[in-house]
Parts: sequence; structure tokens; C-alpha cells
Amino acid sequence: MEFRAPDIAIEQNTNAIKYLTRNLNDPAAGRHVLEGIMKELGAVVESYPDWHPILTIPESSTMRFDTSLSQFDVYKGIDHTVRFVRGFVTCPYLESEADKLVTAVNQFDGLHAYRTTGSLYSDKAYPVVVEALEIALEADGTIRGRDALRWFVEKTTKDAQDAQVAETWWNIRELILGRPHGSRSSLLVNQHTGAHMRKILEALNNSGMFGPIKERSLGMLSKKKKDKICETLIRTAVDNWDKSSERFNFELCGETCEVGLRDTWNDGDELSVRIEIGDDDLSVSGFYYAENDRIQHIEPTGKRAIAEKFFL
Repeated sequence: MEFRAPDIAIEQNTNAIKYLTRNLNDPAAGRHVLEGIMKELGAVVESYPDWHPILTIPESSTMRFDTSLSQFDVYKGIDHTVRFVRGFVTCPYLESEADKLVTAVNQFDGLHAYRTTGSLYSDKAYPVVVEALEIALEADGTIRGRDALRWFVEKTTKDAQDAQVAETWWNIRELILGRPHGSRSSLLVNQHTGAHMRKILEALNNSGMFGPIKERSLGMLSKKKKDKICETLIRTAVDNWDKSSERFNFELCGETCEVGLRDTWNDGDELSVRIEIGDDDLSVSGFYYAENDRIQHIEPTGKRAIAEKFFL
């Protein structure tokens, strides 16, 4: 489905306004405060890309794949937090925690924190706004492209020092685009910037600087293709089952498929099925329901070249 940024932004903002004002004695006043914050910080988002200044300016020894604010000592004490493109608002219940947060954040060049003049989330909370000063917004509300690209390249090349494998765009696009996102854009990064990020990542991966390319996500495939791949493998596994073995193999499309299969309730109605091909070449899991010949599965993972062999 196409990523419709304006519609998603409206939905995100509406939910945030409800969350941060519904418990107040004067919700209208809280909404007025929040609308002012939104004008400065941009649309509401669910998570930041790992190159975002809110994450990269504070020092942290945590791994690349953790983009939560709670990992940072500087953000200790945050509570009831809503993220925006340029920063976040958080509503701790202790005034001392709010003041400590403001003091801690303001020690970092490029970050600024302040207490709001009005209430948010609860009349007993002490809201704090934290913003990344270097972030400028495009006309569409996303982060200015040249800045986003520079921060992305700086973070990505730095990660090469400890990398053992190269992660594909489809594996880590959430870390590059933030959430919510589409195939190459989000509320933080527009399609023009996202397309360049993908080209840069693929060029760096092809250079070998991160190590061998690791494929895992099959997000580039359509839902129809993924459904067909899973249904083909699960149905073939069930057809090859001897009604007793919990582990067996079968051959299909030139690949050896290793199957783990069990009768979930020992009544023949629900079969739990997992198929593995090679060393992480392809993994498919799901359930087969005999009564109505129905298959239910989760997202497959693995290598595209292997997966597409089973789009029969």
C-alpha cells in the first residue's frame, strides 16, 4: 500500500492530541499548548532513525539496533513521551525529574530542553520539551534532505568499524527512515531523500566495507507473492508428512526443505509447520487447518533469489 504521509500525519497528530489532553481539567488549553509545540517540532512519529540528532548527540554504548530513548542516561526520568520530527515532549510526575532532565539535556550542544507553561497528559505532570536545534524542515515537514543524508552517511560509515555483515535496505529501512514508513519514505524523510539513502547504502554494501551482504527481510516482495511462497511450502510439507514424524525433509525447486511439523492439539485439526532452507536462506512458519484446508502464516524471511523459486 502506498505511504500517504499527509493522511498518516493527521492520524498520528490526532492520536497524540487525544493522548496528551484527554486527562486534563482543561483539554482545550492543553491542545493550545500542544499545537504550539507541533508547529515547532513537526508531525508526531513513532520512532527515530538511528542517525537522528536526538539519538546521536548524546553518547551511548548501546548497539545500533536500539533506537529507544530510554537507553540514554541524559533522558532518564522521561514518562508519557510523544515523539515529533524535531524532538519530543515528555511528562514526568515529579518536578525534580523534569528539572533534572532540562539540566542534563542543555549540557549538550545541539539539544535544547525547556519546561512548558501549560499542562499536558495530567494536571499533576511537569511537561518538558526536548528539541534538536540543527534540524530544519522541508516544506513537506520532513527533515531537510542534505542534513538527513549527511547524518545518515556519518552514522552508517561509523558503524562499519564493528560490522560483520552488510544489512540490506529491506532489513534495516526502519532504522534509516524511522517509523511509520513506506518503502522509501516516512514522516521524517521524503521520497527524494529516502531514494538517495537507499542508493548510498547499496553502494556501500557493494563495496564490501561491512562484510558479506546479509539478506533477511522480504519486504520488497508483494503480499501476493509472500502469501503464495508460504502457501506453496506449507502445503507441500503437509502433503509430504507421514502423519507421525515431527522432523523430515522434502525436495522442491532444487532446494532441500527441512520441516518441523507437529499436531498442535493432537486432534488432526491444527498443524504447526516450520520450513527452513539452508543457513537462513529461507524460513517459513505457519499453521494448516485440515477442516477447511486453510493456511495461516507469518512473514517469511530469507534471500529473495531463493524465495522467488517457490512463487509457483
